[in-house]
Amino acid sequence: MKYDLSVTTSALLEGLHATDNDAAWQALDDRYRPILIATGRRFGLSNSDAVDIAQETMLRIFEGCKAAQYDRSKGRLRTWILTIARHRMVDLHRRRLVRKEDRGVSAVQEAPDDAALEACWLTEERNAVLREAMATLHDSNLAPETVEAFELHCINGLPPQAVADRLGLTVNDVYLAKSRVAKRLRAVIEETTARWNEDA
Repeated sequence: MKYDLSVTTSALLEGLHATDNDAAWQALDDRYRPILIATGRRFGLSNSDAVDIAQETMLRIFEGCKAAQYDRSKGRLRTWILTIARHRMVDLHRRRLVRKEDRGVSAVQEAPDDAALEACWLTEERNAVLREAMATLHDSNLAPETVEAFELHCINGLPPQAVADRLGLTVNDVYLAKSRVAKRLRAVIEETTARWNEDA
């Protein structure tokens, strides 16, 4: 069975309990691993440490889902994921403290703050939802140059005249693209966010 990112998080979690769950796991991993890496980077981890923390966290999630450790009635999936990631970060920090102490270097342990960690996650989740929504618009019936004009002007910050010159449009075309795509984008973001947060 093939899963894609257009299904709800609940459907992906249910898919992990199927006999052949590779596709569901891959889709869940595709959804959350980039957010975990970006959250780790925002929280001050190096890229390699953020990648390692994300790998360890996703492995724990997979094992936890298989063992039915995640109970939706006790909290959101995001909270469970962040708890796992936070513990991995604390473990990493402790290992580094031990190495410093072994070298005679004094170090104060600082555990990741829950509120700050969740704020980083939410920022990266919004970024991921925006990327998925834009990909949906690129695959929609909107003219490619309309979506590209919106992206260049509203996301990349190019002035309307520069966008018009680059795409062979008029400045008025750019403003029309902005209006048309913004309306559609808001709807797609709402739909995407609902799918991601549905019963999870």
